[in-house]
Amino acid sequence: MPFISDEDKKYIQDRFEKELEGEVKIIYFTQDFECQFCKETRQILEEIAALSDKIQLEVHEFDKEKEIAEKYGVDKIPATLIFGEKEYGIRFFGIPSGYEFSTLIEDIIHASTGKTNLKEEVREEIKKIGQPLHIQVLVTPTCPYCPTMVHIAHQMAVENENIRADMIEAIEFPHLAQKYNVMGVPKTVINDKREIVGAIPEEMFLEEVKKALGEESDKR
Repeated sequence: MPFISDEDKKYIQDRFEKELEGEVKIIYFTQDFECQFCKETRQILEEIAALSDKIQLEVHEFDKEKEIAEKYGVDKIPATLIFGEKEYGIRFFGIPSGYEFSTLIEDIIHASTGKTNLKEEVREEIKKIGQPLHIQVLVTPTCPYCPTMVHIAHQMAVENENIRADMIEAIEFPHLAQKYNVMGVPKTVINDKREIVGAIPEEMFLEEVKKALGEESDKR
């Protein structure tokens, strides 16, 4: 049974035809056992890739191709990475379904164009970041506010190669939900230092990023 309805396929295909510019590669890590949503995630990605000849899906076996997983910093599955003309730090850990499906579509478009919808002043500040920044946004598929934070984080990763931004489905990775004391979603963790609970505007997100980087600079 298809994951994407015919009506949604037509809508997405029309958007891809109008908005995709460069080639997009989706790299997906899966395995045949002990992975609750690997099969479903692969189906979603295959259906999306079939909607445009500019999208290439590359599948790797997590348990058999450890070197490739390590190369891309993949330590859990299902894992979906979105590449454009270069490697962007866009990561989905867990099934990109529910509200997060729309984020996946937007990310593919951003990766294709190399451009984001962040405000110009926010983009300029993000581009100035010269040290590694790791953003993790813990979500659930039924959370309507989660895509806001994931989308901002992923756009930041497009704007600066020093940034890696992960969507993490909290139910699929309970050890991380416990580690970060997730009582509600979205919960955003920046460099394991600062935490944001709930959805906030991109300007406030940027300020939290600056504070996280500032705290690290103070410790040096």
